[in-house]
Amino acid sequence: MTTSDTQLPLILIVEESDSQAQALISLLDNAGFAVRRVASGEEALSCLDECLPDLVVSDYHLPGMNGGQMARQFRMNAQTRSIPILMLTEDVAPDLEREGLESGADAYISKSAHPDLLVLRIRALLREGSDFLQAEEAGRFRRARIVIVTSPRDEDGEDETADIANWARDAAGASLGELLWRDGHTVTTVTASSELINGAWLGGEEGPDCLVLDLTSRLLDGVNFCRRLDARRQDVLEAGGTSFRILGIVDADRFRRHSAADLFDAGLDDLVPSDIAPDVLALRIRVLVRRKLAQDEIRQQEIKRQVREVALQTAQSEARAIAAKAAMAEALAHANAELADANARLIETQAKLVQTAKMASLGELVAGIAHEINNPLAFTLAHEETIARALRKLIETQGPLQPEQLGLLEKCSSRISAMRLGLQRIQNLVLSLRRFSRLDESAFQDTDVVEAIDTALALLTHKFGREITVERHLGAPRMLVCQPALLHQVVMNIVSNAADAIRLRAGTEGTGSEAPSGKIVIETFLQQNEHAANYVIRVADDGPGVPPDLRARVFEPFFTTKPVGMGTGLGLAIAYGVIEAHGGSIDIEDANLSGGKGVGACFTLTVPVRLTPTGPVTIGRSA
Repeated sequence: MTTSDTQLPLILIVEESDSQAQALISLLDNAGFAVRRVASGEEALSCLDECLPDLVVSDYHLPGMNGGQMARQFRMNAQTRSIPILMLTEDVAPDLEREGLESGADAYISKSAHPDLLVLRIRALLREGSDFLQAEEAGRFRRARIVIVTSPRDEDGEDETADIANWARDAAGASLGELLWRDGHTVTTVTASSELINGAWLGGEEGPDCLVLDLTSRLLDGVNFCRRLDARRQDVLEAGGTSFRILGIVDADRFRRHSAADLFDAGLDDLVPSDIAPDVLALRIRVLVRRKLAQDEIRQQEIKRQVREVALQTAQSEARAIAAKAAMAEALAHANAELADANARLIETQAKLVQTAKMASLGELVAGIAHEINNPLAFTLAHEETIARALRKLIETQGPLQPEQLGLLEKCSSRISAMRLGLQRIQNLVLSLRRFSRLDESAFQDTDVVEAIDTALALLTHKFGREITVERHLGAPRMLVCQPALLHQVVMNIVSNAADAIRLRAGTEGTGSEAPSGKIVIETFLQQNEHAANYVIRVADDGPGVPPDLRARVFEPFFTTKPVGMGTGLGLAIAYGVIEAHGGSIDIEDANLSGGKGVGACFTLTVPVRLTPTGPVTIGRSA
């Protein structure tokens, strides 16, 4: 169980009694805590490898290691140092409380106290500063590793120091190793030998924190043994590790004669007499271990600092590399954008050149055809007038006519009038063709808007037929300074597309040809504000309309929604270019004409009226 799993503070209960433990578990579980229980201090230290609790509730009287010794182990480790410890006792005696608080407990409370008081005390301790260590810190807690190095035995296997090694056991018969184990340390006992010194285990990850040397035996050259250990320790330091501590135990008489100075010179960190009390000896060892673990902690912090520094430098280098790549990518994207823009301009220019060449050729062709038609048309009209005069003169000079003759003459007069009307229509069409042939005139000039729209509609009459009606609402001034192509080519293209769209919609719906199948509305008006005035030409239809996702693409060269063979995809692209040349804009929206048969499309052309024969007037200049 981990705090991150449950989002609840994890309480570790250390209690030997099953009944007491069950009562605590029930109380804390109902109070909203996650709970784990172990029966001894040794189990509590072992479970730290799995998960670090947020708070420990422990009985002081535990089997083996007592609560004070367990608390001391918690305070000796950086990862568990900030975990609050609440000690439970049958009776809070002053001496017992002082001992527990000195060992590292945060508070004491009697088991007979009211349960609510226990819960409130726990909440207060958690509020006061549990670091709520994350689960990834688990597994870093370790016990101090102590190695007791005993004297070698003689050939008979007897320990010649057995009669003087009083330090090995206390009055209750507990050995030094047992006392240290109760303190929560890992204790190993080995015999002094050369293999011990030369072994790699002294400098490994599982190397000892403190060596306790029995130097009371005459079979062991204590000074030489210590020097070799110290030399081995120097090797560990040079390899980047932290050195173990060495405590020596010498004969009490020798210790008091001050004849053990050479042992300190040989590398001992502490020296005690053989008649030292075991609990005092354990305390001296505890001090050495605490200093060693503190040094380990400092070293680990330095390693972490160096790792963070290297990580920071690496991150900075990666950030610089990423920034450089981003700059290169941006430059490449900019270059690609410029290339794409240049390519688009090239395509647009090519389209304009194609359209210009087509229109120039068409203009020459139209001008030639108009000229060729105009010559026979002129003398046909002249002959029509001559025949009409001759017929009138014949009627005037003749006397009374027979009914058959009178009917024949009236029929001739009627046919001549009809012929005159047809010839005039041909004459108007020729005039429109001659006007259309001047589309390549790109200079800005006074242009008759009404006449230009009429010309475009006359040329598109064959597309309208009887199915399409055209409404005109021309409310803007008649004259506009612009390029003739604006009104001839642009308006003609948009009106032609509207007619095609209506026929496409009518064909899809199966509308018959007896009644009009659609309508086109052309309107002009002047749009004015405080700073400028715009000339607006709007062409709307009731066709199927232009989907929003295609409205930007319809102005791309060679893009068309018409069936194959019906469109080149250049009309609106050229129209867009002409509008840009006037400093204007062209927008598309749904038409929704009143009484219309489809959503339709509405093209709105907006051009500034402050134009001169040289082009648009810049802001601040007079027109």
